Parts: sequence; C-alpha cells; structure tokens
Amino acid sequence: MDWNAEWYENKHGFVAEYGRELLSCVPENPDQSILDLGCGTGTLTHALLEKSASVTGLDSSPEMIAKARQLYPGMDFRVLDARLMPWRNRFDIVFSNAAFHWIPDHGTLLNAVSRVLKPQGKLVCEFGARLNILRIREAFRTALERRSLPYTTRFYFPAAEEYGSVLEQAGLRPETMKEFDRPTPLKGGPDGLRNWACQFFREDLNNLHEEQRTQIFKEMEDSLKDELWDGSQWVADYRRIRVTAAR
Repeated sequence: MDWNAEWYENKHGFVAEYGRELLSCVPENPDQSILDLGCGTGTLTHALLEKSASVTGLDSSPEMIAKARQLYPGMDFRVLDARLMPWRNRFDIVFSNAAFHWIPDHGTLLNAVSRVLKPQGKLVCEFGARLNILRIREAFRTALERRSLPYTTRFYFPAAEEYGSVLEQAGLRPETMKEFDRPTPLKGGPDGLRNWACQFFREDLNNLHEEQRTQIFKEMEDSLKDELWDGSQWVADYRRIRVTAAR
C-alpha cells in the first residue's frame, strides 16, 4: 500500500485522534519499552512518551516514517515490515492503532509480535472489525463492477471470537476483546467521502484516469447519501475491535 503522508496528516487526522482512547490501555512505567507498530506519521508514538521514556515507531511506509521524523526529530522511527521484525524478547508493550487490518497474514504477524515481546509482555491494539466500512466497501465494489474493473483492495476485518483463536495460536493469551461501532465524521464536507476513498482505495484507483475516478466517487456518493450523509458531512460506518493480550 502506497501512502501519501501529507494527505494522510491533513485529511485523516481522526485516525490518531480516535487512537488516543487506546492509550488508556497502556500502563505508565518509565522503565518499560514500547513498540508502536504501524505508527504512521508518529502522532501516537509521540504521545506514548507519556507512558515510557523508551518508545520505537515502526511502519512499512518510507513516506510515513519520513513525515514522522520531520514532525518528531530525535525519536526512534524505523521503516520495516511488521512481519519481519528482527528483535526477540525486546519490548514490554506492542501498541498498534488502525494498522493491523492492512496486514493480510495475521498468523505471521502475531508470531512476530509474540517473538519481540518479553515474557509477560502485552499486545494492545485496535483495528477494523467484522462489518467495518461495509456500506462504503460495497458501494465502491459495485461502482467498479459496473465498469468490469476488479476490486483488489484487501482488508482483514475479523470478529472477536475468530481473532481470539488466532492470538492463541501465536502464543498470546487474550485478556480483553471488544467490538464496537464508531461512526466517524470525515473531514472535507461534501468531498469527505472521496478524500477518504482516494487514500484507502488508492491501489484500485491509481490506474484509472481522472474521469473514471470522478464518476466512481459520484456513484458512491449517490448510493450512500441516505445512510452516511448527515446534512453537513459524511460519517463513515466504522466498526472496531480492541484487543489486549499477554505473552
């Protein structure tokens, strides 16, 4: 997935803002070591300094990490695929907000998380759950199918009961598992939905010319207006899963 870090920072700041609530699940301990997995532009990585003096941010996107280093110079940011983390018994906490649903192979991912955690270390994460953005995904898929275009964007949105067994197979003991709806206003007024789609369906849209993209956005807006437009802004049908698990 290619990311436009400037666009993300300006248009999708809600991702980090909602993630601040997840910070309450992280204990305060100046001696603990924290990894922010899928750190993006580093907003929550920086906030985690309130929990510990040792915080590392990791993201697979060079563009995101470049922006994070610009915003928070002196912090430890790494460009790395989470499934290929080289550490062992290194971190007390692995924290992740709104990143896991972009990673298709959670068996490999969680084995890597288990490996880098110290014994009794904890995973604290939140990401898209079953039915997340279902209406938006279906509207986008329908618009593509009208043009005989493939829908290739892949997300992993599990149910809590499904994810518990995935955690256990990786040697992680689920402590809390919670699914909940989070209707999410999108910045940009009438353009909010298409701004969101430009980033999150980027791989499907990249090879289309501007006229095709505009037509697709218009069809999405027409089909979703009754459900997701509140008169002044688009409200995305987000549903989240919040997990804490121990090694």
